[in-house]
Amino acid sequence: MGLFDAIGIAGSGLTAERIRMDVTAENLANADTTRAANGQPYQRQEVVLAQAGASSFGGALSGALQQAGGAQPAGGVAVAGIVSDATPDQQVYDPGSPEANAQGYVKMPNISTVTEMTDLISESQSYQSDVTAMQTAKSMFGSTLGLLK
Repeated sequence: MGLFDAIGIAGSGLTAERIRMDVTAENLANADTTRAANGQPYQRQEVVLAQAGASSFGGALSGALQQAGGAQPAGGVAVAGIVSDATPDQQVYDPGSPEANAQGYVKMPNISTVTEMTDLISESQSYQSDVTAMQTAKSMFGSTLGLLK
């Protein structure tokens, strides 16, 4: 593991958590959008994360075996993609709405504001943890350089 790998790993976590927070904010902003560009209610989006630099367990294992000294390869996290949540849309009874069907129900997005706010708190705490890890690594590097004077 290189000297600055800790900062790189924490930086990849910061990037991933920022993207997760952006997607959560988009979900919250569209919680009442009954008609998106495709004519259907907005679909909740989720971020899929993966280990950076390894596409599969076999690839990670062979990379670890090839490294000299058996040290763990530098990793981090990467955004593998943003996918739509498969949860079905909610049906809300509102016969006065122009979006209502013949029975008076309106299709609403599959978004729960409670779930989104919980996710946002978790993402914020993960972001702060990555900031703390980066500051700790920076402090350790500063102390190491101070010893070398």
